[in-house]
Amino acid sequence: MSIRLDKEWVRVSEALQRLKGNMGVFQLADSSREIIYIGFAGAKSNFGLKGEISESLDRLDGAEFVRWEVTTGYWSRYKELMMIHQFDHGDCPKENEKINLGRLSPE
Repeated sequence: MSIRLDKEWVRVSEALQRLKGNMGVFQLADSSREIIYIGFAGAKSNFGLKGEISESLDRLDGAEFVRWEVTTGYWSRYKELMMIHQFDHGDCPKENEKINLGRLSPE
């Protein structure tokens, strides 16, 4: 079992029709499917994943694809996805604020 988020990318317009108010994590990507933002919908999020993704799209430019994972362990999964991105690219996604992360070797 991989710790990477390997779900299929979905166009943002289609995803907003399918999403519900679940808690979980998500990744937004540009037209080349390069991850530009990693986010989460927690217990205090209005309308869960659908609301958080909608709000992220309002403040970010260039997001065309999204993939998500429903989980109640959203905070630890969010940090895990951020650590994987940092391991792969040496930094956080360009639209995320820099946060202090541990080290993870997903290989």
